[in-house]
Amino acid sequence: MEVVVSAIAGDVVNRFISFLIKKYESQENLERKMERLQNLLLKVHMIVEEAEGRHITNSKMLLQFKKIVDAMYQGYHVLDIIKNSILCKSRPEEQVSSANTISAPTCYVNPFRTSQSSTIRHNQLKSTLDSLETIVSSMTEFVYLLGGCERMSPRPYDTYLYFDNFMFGRQVEKQQVINILLQENLPPFAPTVLPIIGPSRVGKRTLVAHVCNNEIVRSHFSSILHLNGENIMKMECETFTERRDLVVVEFTADTDDDNWKKFYASCTNMGRGSKIIIVSRIEKISRFGTVRPIHLNSLSHEEYSYLFKVLAFGSTNPEEHPQLVSIANELTVLLGGSFITANVFADIFRKNQNVHLWLHVLKKYRNTVLKNFSEFSEHPKLLLEKEHLIDITKLASSSSPLRLMPPHCEGYGSKRRLTKVMFSDLIADSIVVPKEDFELVAWESRIPPYRRFVNIVLYCDDEKNFQHADSLHKKRQKNT
Repeated sequence: MEVVVSAIAGDVVNRFISFLIKKYESQENLERKMERLQNLLLKVHMIVEEAEGRHITNSKMLLQFKKIVDAMYQGYHVLDIIKNSILCKSRPEEQVSSANTISAPTCYVNPFRTSQSSTIRHNQLKSTLDSLETIVSSMTEFVYLLGGCERMSPRPYDTYLYFDNFMFGRQVEKQQVINILLQENLPPFAPTVLPIIGPSRVGKRTLVAHVCNNEIVRSHFSSILHLNGENIMKMECETFTERRDLVVVEFTADTDDDNWKKFYASCTNMGRGSKIIIVSRIEKISRFGTVRPIHLNSLSHEEYSYLFKVLAFGSTNPEEHPQLVSIANELTVLLGGSFITANVFADIFRKNQNVHLWLHVLKKYRNTVLKNFSEFSEHPKLLLEKEHLIDITKLASSSSPLRLMPPHCEGYGSKRRLTKVMFSDLIADSIVVPKEDFELVAWESRIPPYRRFVNIVLYCDDEKNFQHADSLHKKRQKNT
C-alpha cells in the first residue's frame, strides 16, 4: 500500500514540476517575443517618420509605405494589449473588476478582449512578428529609394504646442493628392478633376486643407479657389483666368450633370496644369472625376487606438498607469472611430488622469451607446454620419431626454439665441444642464480648416416636446 501511495505522490510531484517548467518556458518565450517585437517596431517607426518627411512620387512606393504603416500600428496594438493583460493579471482582481465589467455592444467588441488565454496571446504575437519581420526584410529597396525622394520642409515649431494640433495618418493619401496636382494634364489639357470621397467627419476637408497649405502645392498654383457645389452655376466664365489655378469644390448634395458640364466648360479657360478637387460624402459625385477617386475611410482600430492614447496620455508614460490603459482600450472600441469624440474625451483625460474620472466617463458613454442601440438600432457615430438625431441623455446625466440634432437642422433655434455649452463640460459634469434647448459646441479644431463643430440639443421635458424633436427630424429627412 505504501508503495502505491509513494508512486502516486511521485507522479503528482513530477507532473507539477513539469507544469511549472512549461509555464516558465512559455512565459520566458513570450517575453523574448515581446522584446523582438519592440525592437522591430523601433526600426519600422524610424523608417515611417523618415518617409513622412519625404515627397514620395512613386505610386508603388506609396503602396509599400501603406503596408509598413499598417503593420506598425498592428504591432503597437498587439504589444499594448498583451502588456495590459499581463499587468491586469498581476493586480488584485478588485482593482480592475469595475473596468472589466464594462463591455461594448456586440458589434464593437475588441477581439483581444474576448479571450485573454496564453494561446491567443502567443498566436497573435507570432502572427504580428512574422508580418513585421517580412516587412523589415523587404525594406532595403524602399529605404534606398526613399533616400532619393525630396525632403519636405519641417513642420513649424508651434505644431507641437498642442497634442491635438496635427493631422494623424493620411500620409499616403496626402502624397497621392499632391502627386496628382503636380502632374501635367494630358491633351487636350483640360483641368484634371480629382474626387475625394468619404463619410461625414472622416477628415476630407482636413486632408485638402493640409494639401493646399503644402509649400510645393502653393508655389505650383497661382491661386487656390474654394467653391460650394450648390453655387457653381453662379460662377462667371471671367472668374477663371489663363493662370494655373486650383479649384476645390465641395458638394453636400448631388447635382445635375448639365450643371456640372457647364461649370467644367467654364473651367477650360484656366491655364495649363490647372486642377479641380471635388470633396463629397456622396459616392455618385465621383462620376465627374477624370482620374480615379481617392476614398477616405475611418482609421483602422489599431491606428485609432494608438492616436487616442497619444492624445489622452500626452507626455505621461502609459506604462505607469496600466488601469488607465485598460480603460482607454475599452473606450476606443466604444467610440467606433469618431475623431470628434476622441478629441473631446482625450482632452478631458489629459488634463485629469484620474482612474475614477476615466471610469465614470467610460460608463456614461457605454450607457449612451446602449441607449442609441435600443432606440435607433445603431451606434451614435453611424447615426451622426447619416445625419440622424442622437440621444445624449445618459452622456449628460440628465433627468429629461436630450436629443442631439443633426447639423444645420432648420425649424428650431434659428430665431432665438441659445445658451452655449461645451461638450467637454457636459461629459465631465462640470456644468448644470440647461432646462431648455441649447447649443452644444462639440469641438473647435486647432488644425486647418479650423472647423467649429456645433449642434443644437433639444431639451425634451415633456411628451409633446419629445414628439416635436422627432417630427422636425423626419421633416428634414423628407426635404433632403
